[in-house]
Amino acid sequence: MKEIAKVTVSFVVNGQSVTLETAPHRTLLEILREDLDLTGTKEGCGTGDCGACTVLLDGKAVCSCLVLAPEVDGREVTTIEGLASDGRLHPLQEAFIKMGGLQCGFCTPGFIMAAIAFLNEHPNPTEAEVREGLAGNLCRCTGYDKIVRAILAACDRMEAGQWQS
Repeated sequence: MKEIAKVTVSFVVNGQSVTLETAPHRTLLEILREDLDLTGTKEGCGTGDCGACTVLLDGKAVCSCLVLAPEVDGREVTTIEGLASDGRLHPLQEAFIKMGGLQCGFCTPGFIMAAIAFLNEHPNPTEAEVREGLAGNLCRCTGYDKIVRAILAACDRMEAGQWQS
């Protein structure tokens, strides 16, 4: 059996430079969880349909289960672990807690990361726009209302200048 050649990838994750050797068929999700011990990003479906593995790649929301290792070379990745600053939660994380936008918590990191990317492009959305913007993220526990309310509450903080993304 022929051994698979490894590739070297260098990228920034949550502000820290990382260089590692890995098989080219491995996903960003596998690297985050298995190599970097960043387990906040979850695998739900493995096919990009549920959004549980959403992270930011150069500021854009992507399903990390669909991004191959060589694709992150020279890029910047932000995971749920990279949102807190100086020991304080990101306003969106706080809003999810305050508004009850989570139940089991499995999908929460993906929703938060998708919401950050969405809000960076749509800073003052309507409820309908939030719902449409997060259509790629699934939750099996909530009815989405508290998630949407949490995102809209975080928008208010953004407008008040309390937003850091």
